[in-house]
Amino acid sequence: LDAFQECDTVGITRPIVKHNFLVKDVRDLAITMKKAFYIARTGRPGPVVVDVPKDVSLKTAPFHYPAHIEMRSYTPVKKGHSGQIRKAVQLLLSAKRPYIYTGGGVILGNASAEVRQLVELLGYPCTNTLMGLGAFPATDPRFLGMLGMHGTYEANMTMQNCDVLLAVGARFDDRVIGNPKHFASVERKIVHIDIDPSSISKRVKVDIPIVGDVKDVLQELISQIKDAQAKPDSAALSSWWKQIADWRGRECLKYKNSADVIKPQFVIEKLWELTRERDTYITSDVGQHQMWAAQYYRFDEPRRWINSGGLGTMGVGLPYAMGIKLAKPDADVFCVTGEGSIQMCIQELSTCLQYKTPVKILSLNNRYLGMVRQWQQLDYGGRYSHSYMDALPDFVKLAEAYGHVGLKIEKPSEVEPALREAIRLKDRTVFLDVRTDPTENVWPMVKAGQGISEMLLGSEDL
Repeated sequence: LDAFQECDTVGITRPIVKHNFLVKDVRDLAITMKKAFYIARTGRPGPVVVDVPKDVSLKTAPFHYPAHIEMRSYTPVKKGHSGQIRKAVQLLLSAKRPYIYTGGGVILGNASAEVRQLVELLGYPCTNTLMGLGAFPATDPRFLGMLGMHGTYEANMTMQNCDVLLAVGARFDDRVIGNPKHFASVERKIVHIDIDPSSISKRVKVDIPIVGDVKDVLQELISQIKDAQAKPDSAALSSWWKQIADWRGRECLKYKNSADVIKPQFVIEKLWELTRERDTYITSDVGQHQMWAAQYYRFDEPRRWINSGGLGTMGVGLPYAMGIKLAKPDADVFCVTGEGSIQMCIQELSTCLQYKTPVKILSLNNRYLGMVRQWQQLDYGGRYSHSYMDALPDFVKLAEAYGHVGLKIEKPSEVEPALREAIRLKDRTVFLDVRTDPTENVWPMVKAGQGISEMLLGSEDL
């Protein structure tokens, strides 16, 4: 009809959602909502759009919401194939250089306990993707750190040189393996567990695919390992750990601290020190601050690190933080952000006041769109275009204008007292405007098109 504000919502959203519905009859609304939640929460979780036209929303109908629902066209698999799991067990136990690589699917599938049990049982090294942080404790010595474009040297070198790789709820995306040809240049056997069959062998050909719910599959995998006659090759594993220790010796996350200028890594380390024993949730936006948070905040539990991952959505950090605070009112919730990202949804400071969600906003303000500036420096010969934020507001005054507390931090010595003050002000939203070093880059870094072992560890590698 081309009515006011009318558009083809189903057509527009089809490429970016798991499924969508157009409700044409009010009598179908309740069952459609049941189907929508069922699809969204099962299998590989994802958003479902329900388009309710205005004429439908104005009508009434008897309410009937079914307790259970079955859909012939949608039957996600839960149990993995026992034969495939048996093959995976044999391969894992025969490994000389094993590696366990877990992604966001472990978090979504609530399988963190099973991953921990598996690592404990085998003694193998483990890494998490950006979306999988917290699935395995970052403080455990068997954790090699995050892998990928800004992953640790030891995590990436282990990924490239392992002989048996167990991938759980991960998708081998470009930010993890870099150039697929480089990744394929070293032969390895790959076991891939995922609930979404379309994610298996999509970017990397795998040897033993297992389609199923990661929690269920890992439980059976662990049970079969316990029942197996064979045990891991302890001599080979000891030699492998010695090699990993050599890679760890590079201390790739070491940085030169300063008494004069605030280093962003230092801020995240202080945040972790002050909140590690507390019930704390960290959200982030997108950019350098996101990578520093992932590298230097040591997540020991799942679902404590909330960010948009591959979508790269600037602006999500504050709305994420508000949502968590509503769900977990007694927890400390920190939104780690940058002065560019926070302005995308800064009007939500009004919502924080109205709905009483006293979150803490930690803005690593380097006066640049930092990741854009870093890529322009490294890949575009220092030709900086639209990356300098030379029209920034006074964030302290802005926070105060919205009815919150604003703190400006300009010296390293002020960082810890300001963080302590933000934590102390339990019932107030606090905006910490931390003026960090504008020249700092995120290291290590794998440049676009390179292999994951072709890392820049610092400016000296340029």
